[in-house]
Amino acid sequence: MGSLAHDGRYAGAYPCQSRREVNPGDDGVAISRVVETAASWDGAPLPSYPRGAPRVTILRATVPPHTALAMHTHALVNAGVILRGELTVIAETGAQRMFRAGEGIVELVGTRHYGENRGDGELELVMFYAGTQGMSLSERADL
Repeated sequence: MGSLAHDGRYAGAYPCQSRREVNPGDDGVAISRVVETAASWDGAPLPSYPRGAPRVTILRATVPPHTALAMHTHALVNAGVILRGELTVIAETGAQRMFRAGEGIVELVGTRHYGENRGDGELELVMFYAGTQGMSLSERADL
């Protein structure tokens, strides 16, 4: 196995150790662990995966500056990476957290929330959803 070294670039994203693995002879191939957790960003435990035929969905989204998304909920586990810009997620409870470029986000499941790009630049993120055939990625939940 190749050498292991601590990589602190994502240390503020989640309280788990990020690390970089480089295998000799791989011409500099590097793998960084962005997030590894069993909880959403607010510390709530993630639910079990749904039963049924699996369906993985990956979405790439861009959000203009000073734009808020609609209040919504998720019934399935989803996580992503901020590619550029900043995302602030606000839960119905009032809890909120800002995620910056390079950080991972594990979304709230079953809790109403919305995201905002409070910055002056465009936000770009990629989200991964682990559900089943016919399952909605999110449901709008207006106040």
